[in-house]
This record gives sequence, structure tokens and C-alpha cells, in this order.
Amino acid sequence: MVMADEIELKLELSPAGAEQLLAADMLAKAPKVAKQLSTYFDTDDRALAEAGFSLRIRRTGRTRIQTIKANGASTAGLFMRTEWERPVDGDTPLLDHTSPLLTVLGNAANDAAPIFEVRIERRKWVLDEEGTSIEVVLDRGEVVIGDQREAVCEIELELKIGNPADLFGLARRIAEVAPVRLGVLAKSDRGYALTEAPRNCFRAAPIALSADIDAAGAFKRIVQACIRQYRLNEDGLVARRDPLALHQARVAIRRMRSAFSIFKPMIGDDGAALRDELRWLASQLGDVRDLDVLVDAAPAGLLRDQIGAARAAAYDDLLATLDTKRARTIMIDVADWLAQGRWTGGEDRKVDGNQPARAFAASALARLRRRIKRQGESLAGVSDEMRHEVRKDAKKLRYASEFFASLFGRKREQRRYRHFVDALETLQDRLGALNDLAVSPAVLTRLGLNDDPEAAALLNGSSKRKMLERAEDAYEQLFDTKRFW
Repeated sequence: MVMADEIELKLELSPAGAEQLLAADMLAKAPKVAKQLSTYFDTDDRALAEAGFSLRIRRTGRTRIQTIKANGASTAGLFMRTEWERPVDGDTPLLDHTSPLLTVLGNAANDAAPIFEVRIERRKWVLDEEGTSIEVVLDRGEVVIGDQREAVCEIELELKIGNPADLFGLARRIAEVAPVRLGVLAKSDRGYALTEAPRNCFRAAPIALSADIDAAGAFKRIVQACIRQYRLNEDGLVARRDPLALHQARVAIRRMRSAFSIFKPMIGDDGAALRDELRWLASQLGDVRDLDVLVDAAPAGLLRDQIGAARAAAYDDLLATLDTKRARTIMIDVADWLAQGRWTGGEDRKVDGNQPARAFAASALARLRRRIKRQGESLAGVSDEMRHEVRKDAKKLRYASEFFASLFGRKREQRRYRHFVDALETLQDRLGALNDLAVSPAVLTRLGLNDDPEAAALLNGSSKRKMLERAEDAYEQLFDTKRFW
């Protein structure tokens, strides 16, 4: 049994993009080509996946290799996983105590049976340059479960010798000749997804932060989760124009920008250019999301049809924007910056990244709470713009609460956390309804529909006074709720 740690960067592309890459000079050397059939195993209740492992037997010609992978934590964009490999003679897994499966799962590991296959044509190159060695793999094929199929077309860059920055440098060179996006799914992820009901969108997943993690490590883990959420929803948005996928892609960017803001005392001005790019991407998504909200609120009839036509055109423009190199490489750039960041010391930083994350979290949460308390004391008496600022701060506090929840795991802390986040969500929702009411006139004006009688009815359909009273009640409830940190 061979155990190793692999550092791998994954890029997704279309079949046409793969042909562009093959035609480029950068991979002019003849590749090694192989047909591979990988069978993945798990128990009926998916015990291996739940424990964070994948188990496969890969057949290449007459050779069979069994591989067990542990899905460890990684820096954004990099798959860093421990794996155990051994040759096998047949198509049945050989499990013993040379890997952790029997220790983790006990006898249940022996109940693992085939659940899906991955059929791939693999082309492989090794690029050696100035002390760096990177294996480049182009995989094209499909994941198969019975009659279900999902196409696979991806590049894997595995670092043999050198620095992870070298992987991102090569990724950018590839992006110059083929339209690639950062990949966040392993082949096993694709297979497991086929065993479940199709999903229109992906909400933010809980973030597990260990008790001993430092602030810099927590920041990396949080942004990694945001990148994954964005990329999963971007694919759904591009493939299906799904409004839910658009909304969750926008949430992922908003969460990422909030993380940059929450950790500003640690990262200082580092990554300022990336913040500008994320702001630009958020604005592209936000323009279309405003029309999604408006068309849902409009009554059936001519007005809804007009807004719907404007929305369809806006989706056309958005998808064209997302297909530009600028949009496609933003996540690669964020992942690269994240992988290289240290954030310890420095004149423009108030917090050292080595500080325990729990201490950083308590300070950040208290700071955000004070800001909302100060700005929201008279929600009914301030401008729409000021209420919008309070709403943004409420979102930021909610995201920070979700980011750091696992650091406050005692029973009383978790109980208070649930009450606190419920109160935050209520305030956020009520301020959101007020913001929609404030933004809608500008959207209708931009569409040339502000004089439409149905539009006037749409804008006056809710009592602003009652909405303000409900928002103030939610504000009072939030500050009557005990903090969880």
C-alpha cells in the first residue's frame, strides 16, 4: 500500500476548448494516451462518503489499481488529499488496516459495492521547466450510472516539484489558449451527484473550523467555501438560466466580499484589485437579479411580459459576460492569491494571522453588532440609503455568524447561535423588502415602464409604514437576543 499527498489544480472546459488546447503549441509534445475505467464503491447508506473518503478500482489495460482518497481541507482551488494506492487482481476492493477505512467504518467498509463508473480517455504530459515539474492531464469521457450519463471534460495539473504558484501560472497560460474555469468537483463528486435528485442551486454549506485553527487558516477555509458555492451555481446558471442558481451565485460573491471585509484588520490592503473584480462581478449578477425579483412581483399581463422580455435580454448579456476571460479567471486569481497569502505581521495590518480564530471571531462579531446598533437606532427616520447600509451590515453579521459558528460549539453557544441568526434573518428579510420597494422605481425607469399604471400599482402594493414598523420590531428583537460568542 502506497500513501501519498497529492496537490492538484483542476480546470473545467468544453470539448471545443479541449480541441483548442490540443492545437496549441504549449502541449506540442506527444502525450501518453490511455483508456481508463474506474469503478467507485460505497455502502447503501453512503458511509464512505459521509466519512470523507472515496474508494475506487481503476482499470487501465490489464492493470488494476485500488485508490482510497481522504477529502482533506484545502486552499481554494487546490485539491490536497491523502491517498492510499495498491495494485489488485480483480474488481473487488481489498481492505485492511494499511488504510483508515476499517478503523473509521469497521465492518461496514466490507459492505461497499459498486455505485457508479467513470469512463475516461486520458492524455498526459509532464512539463519540466526551471526546477518545476507539473503533470498535465486532459480527461474526456463520462460518469455512468445505469442509463444516466454526465460528460466529463477537465484538466488536472498535479505538482511534482515546485511551488503551488507554478500551478496557477500554468493555469493562466492555458487560459490564454482555451476557455477554462476553476474546477471544484472531483469525479467522485460528479458520480455521487448522479445518485441524488437533481439540484437547481447550491446553498452555502456549513464551514468546519477546528478549535485550534488560526485566523489566516480560517480566512482561507471560508473563501474556499465561497469559491466552491459560486462555481457550482455558475454552472447551473450558464446551463439553465436558473434564477435560483443566479441568486445563490450572487450570495456566494456577497459572502466572499463580506469575508474580505470581516478580515480586513488581518489582510489590510492585500487583494485590493481582487476586491474590485469581485465588485464588478457582483454588479453583473445584481442587475439581472433585480429583474428576477421584479418579474415575480408583477401581476400576470403586459407589464410582466415586458419585464420578462427585458430579463431575457439581460440574461443574454450576463451569459456573454460570464464567458469572457475576465469573468472566467476571477476565481483562478482569487484561488492563487489565497494559496500564497500568509497575512502575518505587516504595517497595514492590525491583526496577525497567527491569532487564534476564535479570538478574532469574537472581536469581529462584536464590532459588526455595535455598528448595526449605532446605525439602526431609528430605521423609520433615516433615508432609504441609510437603511440599505444597515441591511448590508446585517447581512455581513449574519455571514460572519455562519462563518464562525463551528468555533462556538458548546451547547449554550449553539443554542444562542440559533436564536441570534433567526433574529438576524428576520431583520435582513424585512430590510430587504424595504430595499426592493426603494430600488424598483429605478429599475422600472431604466426599462421605460415607470409611467405604466400597473407599475404604479406594483410600487404601491405594500404599505411602507407597516413595513418600517415591522423592521423596527425586528431590530429591537435582535438586540434583545443574547450573543452567542
